Amino acid sequence: MFRGEGIRLKGFNNLTKVVSFNLYDFFVARTDEERRSYVEWIDEEFSASRITKTLRGIAEIIDAEVLSVSSTDYEPQGASSLVLMSDLGHKRDQEAEAAAEAAVPRPSVGAHLSKSHLCAHTYPDWTDPKGICSFRVDIDIATCGTIVPLRALDFMFESFESDVVIIDYVVRGFTRDASGRRVYMDHTLRSIQDFISPKIVEQYQCEDLVLQNENIWQTKMMRRQLEPAEYFPEEADPGAPENVRALDDVRREMAGIFYGWPG
Repeated sequence: MFRGEGIRLKGFNNLTKVVSFNLYDFFVARTDEERRSYVEWIDEEFSASRITKTLRGIAEIIDAEVLSVSSTDYEPQGASSLVLMSDLGHKRDQEAEAAAEAAVPRPSVGAHLSKSHLCAHTYPDWTDPKGICSFRVDIDIATCGTIVPLRALDFMFESFESDVVIIDYVVRGFTRDASGRRVYMDHTLRSIQDFISPKIVEQYQCEDLVLQNENIWQTKMMRRQLEPAEYFPEEADPGAPENVRALDDVRREMAGIFYGWPG
């Protein structure tokens, strides 16, 4: 048996829960040397091996067992990683049921794998004529079973610097309760923000889209306060007039993504 929020479920939980976590980070690099240094830093800081380490951390947080990993670094830039995993909670429930029923022999049946995966892709962009470089990471967590992937959101915020974040959460499929009726949601959710630390939320302007009857949620987040020194090379003076204007350009880029304005 599986237990949801006040719902007693029977048998395998066929609900598929998908979190899409898209983050954007910005930096100002005008000269060829500044752009080269930025790209080299991105390639090292967010290589396939480091992205994979983050995905393994997510799997541990959501109580999933890593089954296999595939990753690659692209030329000239960018990286991807795919992690297949299984629901450890479901495995433990099966073992507990098997132990309880050991005294009552039953016919052997095929076991279901609680199919889940994590994937991440990076997208650096340093071609803006104004020198506003951007770095985007897309992380998708798709789980079946009792896993609630939203539990990993704080870890993802801690793993990446994020100026704009867009989080989508969708639940699809159905399982059944103890009486055999279909269940389309096995946990209570008001807002994605409820799964993010208040200390993180207060740093961002947030907007929610909730389609409760469709089991669709979205939260968009844009950083409220920018620390100018974080957006320029170490030797640059953030207070110089041209850099003040550049930081305004960064804010416009952020707002364009947040509000969906054309470039």
